[in-house]
Amino acid sequence: MTNPDRRPDEVTLSSGDEPRGVQVMTPREVPLGGPRAMHVRRTLPQRSRSLIGAWCFIDHYGPDDVEETGGMSVAPHPHTGLQTVSWLFEGEVEHRDSAGNHAMVRPGELNLMTGGRGISHSEVSPPSTSVLHGVQLWVALPDASRHTPPTFDHYVPPAVRGPRWEARVFLGSALGSTSPVPTHSPLLGAEIMLATGGSLTVDVDDSFEHGVLLDVGLISVDGEELKPGELAYLAPGRSVIEVAAGEEARLVLVGGPPFGEEIVMWWNFVGRSHEEIVGYRAEWQDQITRDGEIVSDSREVSDGRFGVVADQPLPPIPAPALPNVRLKLRR
Repeated sequence: MTNPDRRPDEVTLSSGDEPRGVQVMTPREVPLGGPRAMHVRRTLPQRSRSLIGAWCFIDHYGPDDVEETGGMSVAPHPHTGLQTVSWLFEGEVEHRDSAGNHAMVRPGELNLMTGGRGISHSEVSPPSTSVLHGVQLWVALPDASRHTPPTFDHYVPPAVRGPRWEARVFLGSALGSTSPVPTHSPLLGAEIMLATGGSLTVDVDDSFEHGVLLDVGLISVDGEELKPGELAYLAPGRSVIEVAAGEEARLVLVGGPPFGEEIVMWWNFVGRSHEEIVGYRAEWQDQITRDGEIVSDSREVSDGRFGVVADQPLPPIPAPALPNVRLKLRR
C-alpha cells in the first residue's frame, strides 16, 4: 500500500531510550483518496516512536463497506529498502507488481513483497469484495539487504489453538508455530483471537521489542487496557507477554530486536540519506513522465529501477513534492 500523505514527512529513524512498562499509542486517520475514499488508522511511525524492531509502518483499516468507500484502488507506486506485509481479516485485494507477481490477498494468508533495490506494485479490491478489513505493515531492510532484488512470498499459516484462544503466526516463531518465510532480520508477526474472558501468556524473545495492535474487542496487555485501534509498545527485557480479553478480541502481535540503524523514510521509500531519497523520487518521476506529463496508463511507464506493472491500466501515482527543508531528527 502507498503512503497517501500529500506532504509526507522526511523521517530520520533511530533507536532511542526505551520506556518502562507499556506505552500506548493512538492512531491518526489518513484518507487513501478523495472524499469518499476509505481511511486507514496509522499508529506507526509517530512522534513518540518510529520503529518496533524493523517494523516501520502500521496501517489498520476497516471494516469498510466497499459500496460507500469505493474499496481499495491503489494504482502502481514505487518502493525501496523495505518489505510490505499484507494481512486481511475480511475481503480480498488483487496484487500485481513489476517483478511479474500476481496474487490475491485473502484473510489468513500472508503476502510479503520485498522491494529491495526497487519495485512498483498495485493493490485493487475486486468487485466480489463487499467489506475490506485488515492491516498493512512495512519492514525496513537492514543495510546489508536493502539492495536485494525484489521478491514475493505467499504463506498460509496453520491455526494453533488453546483454551479460549486461536493464533496464526505469519512471520517468525511463537506459540509453538514457526513461519518458513525468510526475513532479512529477526521478526515476529502473528494474529491472535481471544474469546470473552480468555487470557494468553505468550513466551517471547527477551531481546525483542514488541507491539500489540488491537483490531476489535477489549484487552489488557501486561495489565494495561487497550482500545480498538491502539498500539501497545513493550520494550526489550520481557520473556512473556500477558494478554487478557474483557470481550471477544482480535489483535496483531509484532516484534523484533531494536533495529540499530538510522534510516530515512519518506513517502514510499526507505533510504539512508536525504540525497538518496531525492534520487529515488527523481527516478520514479522520470519513469512515469512523457513530454512533461504523467502517463495516463501504467503500461506506458518506461522500464527502470522500479519496473513496469503488467496488465494494470490505472495511471501511476506521482510522487509528492519534496519538503523545502530537512525535518528534525525523530527518535
